[in-house]
Amino acid sequence: MQLNKAPSSDGYVWVRQGLWLFKKNPLAFLMLVFLYIFIAQFAILIPVFGVFAVLLLTPALTVGFMTACQKVILGERILPTVYLEGLRNDSPGVRKNLLVLGTIYAFAILILSLVASAFIDFKQLVTLLTQQQPPTIREVQDLYLGLSIGILLYIPVAMVMWFAPVLIAWEKMSVGQALFSSWIACWTNKAAFIFYLMIWAVFIVAVPFFMEAFLDGFGLRAAIPFVIPPYSMAALTVMYCSFFATWKACFNK
Repeated sequence: MQLNKAPSSDGYVWVRQGLWLFKKNPLAFLMLVFLYIFIAQFAILIPVFGVFAVLLLTPALTVGFMTACQKVILGERILPTVYLEGLRNDSPGVRKNLLVLGTIYAFAILILSLVASAFIDFKQLVTLLTQQQPPTIREVQDLYLGLSIGILLYIPVAMVMWFAPVLIAWEKMSVGQALFSSWIACWTNKAAFIFYLMIWAVFIVAVPFFMEAFLDGFGLRAAIPFVIPPYSMAALTVMYCSFFATWKACFNK
């Protein structure tokens, strides 16, 4: 396996390749993302353990989705059970290492949450996101400040976790090797990743915001639930598909 250094322009290429992959079997990918969101929302209803279980299984589910990307390229049928591919791996230690990785991820998120709570008033944030009346300028500033702090804290975790599940499942690396290799791959290609993430920030955050403002401005607020959620679901699914493109670009056998 060889680590590649991609030019910054590849960030845009990865987005295009994610769209290409999504278009090969959109129903299968939408089904997988919807299933993941449904399971995650259901699990969150279980106090403490539910959130931990979702985080614990995140690496294995990542391997399942990446396997689905491979299968779509090969023209194979996709079933929901593809999410179990990582846990059904027959190679020694893979299942255990994925669960260890999930445990590390869960504790990392717990620590980040505790650190972030010193800067972010989560109770106020939830109230802001659920209230019916338009937020004040001060509340919007607090929201963006909280999001910025959360993103900055999460970046190191994202870098070590980005490729780690696939490196464990497909390259049979140990947990430590996978975390280190993922960090090196992301750092080596940081310019491309910055461009890539900026593009997705526009499509995932900015576009829905302006769509809502546009519809609200023309008195079409009732249409928002029929426009923005389907768009956001499709954009999120294409983004997940583009993860496979980052893997193919950064690692080459």
